[in-house]
Amino acid sequence: MLAADYRGPRRVRADQKPMPTIEHPRDAILRVTRSCICGSDLHLYNGLVPDTRVGMTFGHEFCGIVEEVGSEVENLKPGDHVLVPFNIACGQCHFCRQGLFGNCHESNAQATAVGGIFGYSHTAGGYDGGQAQYVRVPYADVGPTLIPGWMDLDDAVLLTDVVPTGYQAAEMGGIQKGDTVVVFGAGPVGLMAARCAWLFGAGRVIVIDWVHYRLEFARHYCPAEVYDFREIDDMAVFIKRQTDSLGADVCIDAVGADASGNALHTLFGKMIPIEAGSAIPLHWAINSVKKGGIVSIVGVYGPTGNMIPIGNVVNKGITIRANQASVKRLLPRLIDHVQAGRIDPKALITHRVPLEDISDAYHIFASKLDGCIKPILLPNGL
Repeated sequence: MLAADYRGPRRVRADQKPMPTIEHPRDAILRVTRSCICGSDLHLYNGLVPDTRVGMTFGHEFCGIVEEVGSEVENLKPGDHVLVPFNIACGQCHFCRQGLFGNCHESNAQATAVGGIFGYSHTAGGYDGGQAQYVRVPYADVGPTLIPGWMDLDDAVLLTDVVPTGYQAAEMGGIQKGDTVVVFGAGPVGLMAARCAWLFGAGRVIVIDWVHYRLEFARHYCPAEVYDFREIDDMAVFIKRQTDSLGADVCIDAVGADASGNALHTLFGKMIPIEAGSAIPLHWAINSVKKGGIVSIVGVYGPTGNMIPIGNVVNKGITIRANQASVKRLLPRLIDHVQAGRIDPKALITHRVPLEDISDAYHIFASKLDGCIKPILLPNGL
């Protein structure tokens, strides 16, 4: 089969790989109909996530048609068209029973932190992902969800990560009616977080980025006030001036390890790296939120240390909430939001690329070319 093949930093190509097989009675094999390149994949692509091994197939956002199921899978059958949460979750451990599917204790040998994730380095279990024609899905009796007959496949594939991650970013912010919410990052997740902030009652939404076409997209899609951080001397002072000198009620870090905006963090977080990615948006969030405010983090950082102003967190009485989105928990309400027209996931898609051209897709997305907001891959020409 044709599949993405990681060959080292900034080198991903399509190549022939062996077909996946059933390895456990709870497995299923899917023929992929849609897969995406995620902003989190760019952290892998740029070499910022430890233990990302040559030969790995990326891709944690995909949907597909069931080809084969293991002997213990009773709720799926060949021919079912399903969307697959990016979390690999057993559904039975202590954390899964709490709805914390992103922290499954069984799907990842590194389970003191994140659970298993498709196509996301060996720190997340070492599973191959869905940027391929076929993919093995462990615990197929838990994660895969039948795609409703009325739903567009382009909407369905974005329900595997982008929509639930953006929604959970807003949910973790504890947004109250009338709150001012600042979202750092206008990538797909940041855009979705800003849009979902309105669902929780936000009175004002501000998006910070530097790529003009993404800011313009945010202005209309979210909709939000938008600002280019390159035109701001001091982020905390700027946000306080926008909020009667108090600070934002909620700040959301939707960027993570690849952030721009500070030479020191770029040097130590991306070029050397000594810390786990450039944490400048996390600094901005901590310093820009009001006393007693909430910082919500969904941007991906590596597992090593960061230079974080923890003293400011303590002295300001800030609540920090962070996690991988628990997709399975959120899907019922998100499907309802899509059906009702409150969320329009597919509007984020700007590029549709055959799997064989995946190298070009990564280059365009990583380099922010051609107005690219969200690229999807068509693994089987569909």
